Amino acid sequence: MPRTPHARAALLMIGSTLFFGAMAVTIRLASDSLSTYQIAFFRNFFGLLVLLPFLWRSGPSILRTRQLPRYLVRSAIGVASMLCSFWAIGHLPMAQAIALSYSAPLFATIAAVIFLHEVVRMRRWSAVIIGFIGVLVIVRPGTDSFSAGTLVAVSAAVLSAIVAIQIKQLSRIDAADTIVFYTYVFWVPLSLVPALFAWQWPHGITWLWVVAIGAFGTGGQLLWTRALKLGDVSALTPISFMQLPLVAFAAWLLFGEDPSRWTVIGAAIIFIANAYIAHREVQLARRAATNAPAEAAKPAE
Repeated sequence: MPRTPHARAALLMIGSTLFFGAMAVTIRLASDSLSTYQIAFFRNFFGLLVLLPFLWRSGPSILRTRQLPRYLVRSAIGVASMLCSFWAIGHLPMAQAIALSYSAPLFATIAAVIFLHEVVRMRRWSAVIIGFIGVLVIVRPGTDSFSAGTLVAVSAAVLSAIVAIQIKQLSRIDAADTIVFYTYVFWVPLSLVPALFAWQWPHGITWLWVVAIGAFGTGGQLLWTRALKLGDVSALTPISFMQLPLVAFAAWLLFGEDPSRWTVIGAAIIFIANAYIAHREVQLARRAATNAPAEAAKPAE
């Protein structure tokens, strides 16, 4: 492993990007024979099995929480976001589905203002507006190429943004491992309910795909959270966007999909907007950390 924290963070983010890209490909492969509901259930079930050895080290303390109702709401919204996202990957061009998923930070900025009462200045609002222009370039409403299915992908991004805000709220009291544990504990039964209405057992190689989806998804999450703990968001965001060309190449190689020029242009606009938002958030966090000791040192009036 590299010696510096920033180098380790970059390596972890590369690993996370590869895992999430592989999960998207296996979701598309499993979609040939299974419904979106079943794929989501198997992703959560096998993901929990992969996760348990990592959480075991935390001991009984991982179970302590006073926020069970919040976890239930957070998990229900998370399952809805997952279903929309998996449906988009299975039914839209993969590059388009992944590009639209990167609009989640734009919606998260708006959600932070509404739910967390964060103050967003003009420069970040400008970046959000530019990012939404990128979304419109991909979706292209009012044209012959517009597909109502793209709204499902956008809905996944909106719900994902709300989940991100809820995680911030939960993390004020509970540890990260506790949040992850209860998320999966609720995800499994919540995703099982709709899966039962479309249930059919996987056959042959499909078993490999659903197990891989759970392993890749959980592995990507573990590497992603550890990367963000070591490095700056602004430095790691460009690395996470590497998932898009990787998935686009896999879609071309395996499914004969060519990404449209509108998807490429829109994704580039969203990338620029997200990179700036991440950069500003890091700047503001550093400024607040710098000012805090100075404020504390001021004599009482």
